[in-house]
Amino acid sequence: MELLKEKFKAKAEAAGLEIKEIIKTHGSKKVGEVTLSQVYQGMRGITGLVTETSLLDAQEGIRFRGYSIPELQVSLPKAPGGGEPLPEGLFHLMLLGELPNQEDVETITNIWQRRSHVPNHVFATIDALPITTHPMTMFVTGVMALQTESNFAKAYATGINKKDYWNPVFEDTMDLIARLPRIAAYIYRRKYKNNEHIHPNGLLDWAGNLAHMMGYNDESFKELMRLYMTIHADHEGGNVSAHTTHLVGSALSDPYLSYAAGMNGLAGPLHGLANQEVIKWIFEMQESLGTDAPTSEQIANYVQTTLSSGKVVPGYGHAVLRKTDPRFTAQMEFGKKHMPDDKLVNTVWNIYETVPPILQSLGKVKNPWPNVDAHSGALLVHYGLVEYEFYTVLFAVSRALGVLSSLCWDRALGFPLERPKSVTTDSVKQWLDGKAEIWEG
Repeated sequence: MELLKEKFKAKAEAAGLEIKEIIKTHGSKKVGEVTLSQVYQGMRGITGLVTETSLLDAQEGIRFRGYSIPELQVSLPKAPGGGEPLPEGLFHLMLLGELPNQEDVETITNIWQRRSHVPNHVFATIDALPITTHPMTMFVTGVMALQTESNFAKAYATGINKKDYWNPVFEDTMDLIARLPRIAAYIYRRKYKNNEHIHPNGLLDWAGNLAHMMGYNDESFKELMRLYMTIHADHEGGNVSAHTTHLVGSALSDPYLSYAAGMNGLAGPLHGLANQEVIKWIFEMQESLGTDAPTSEQIANYVQTTLSSGKVVPGYGHAVLRKTDPRFTAQMEFGKKHMPDDKLVNTVWNIYETVPPILQSLGKVKNPWPNVDAHSGALLVHYGLVEYEFYTVLFAVSRALGVLSSLCWDRALGFPLERPKSVTTDSVKQWLDGKAEIWEG
């Protein structure tokens, strides 16, 4: 086995050097309508998907059906006495392309309340996992256990016209979104609160009920959950979680399977796990510096240490955005309203003042500005939610709104199986020598 491993290592190192040289020499050469470097380096910049629910602009940030986050904070209905948009309203907007009124939002809240029952076998499946299991693993396992309830899987098994696929997909979408807060809260209470569970409150909205079941009844925390679930809901179609949900769904996997696949992508350090990495990095900085209120100079020195060790500053930079993420700004405004004197939140703001100039000075960073992950953890910690491994589960509950409304559109529009062409490096070399046409077939 070790010999096999060593042989693989040698082969991979040689291939890596060869590919690096190919990209360096021929990276700008066109393969059809794209460059060879795009083929090798994550398909960046290749427009190959249609996602109706949102669009990411490099300057404006995310727009949901054309509306920016600041516009939606004004236009979307709120909970009684609240100031933050209800996620039900954003779901309505993404699904229909129309701004909802208060009655529209209350209708969705009522539908999700009625559909929120989670079968006992789902909890039993989660309970079978060791308590040390990462909460995202528990969460995806719970979703997979819930797949027994899929309307689409049952309809497809008994025969259904493909023009009607959207119908059971829609039903699954509504059922799944309704049940996710219960699953997430169950995992939180099981892992961190001595397995002492809190029953749902049928009078609360979707995000407010999640806060309640987790054990946080502060009204401003419920407001935070409403904001959090809204701003994390979608980020156009090319990100890992959205694209994976679309890709797996294109094979006519039901919404439970498709969403679970997408959330396995969300759990990655370069995607949804980043919010966990941010707060972990800040805690490590505080411990290293011996203070919970580091100065700008101390932060700058620690940032330089982080960069010089070959690591990145988590929460800074984005593949598309070229300005401060509006989702970061929305959270900063929430912090100024509800917790202006919180030391950790103020540290996040000091990092915001310190990091971009340092990254800009390197001359290699296209976007030195913070993204959504740079702020969310500090707000959660303020309310006592210090279990940062759980943060990605909250992200996953929110992201269901976008990826599942998109999946409804995929089936309604009859989008086909996604199957891009792939090539080998040998065929690339033959093509460079004029011996093959690698984009055909």
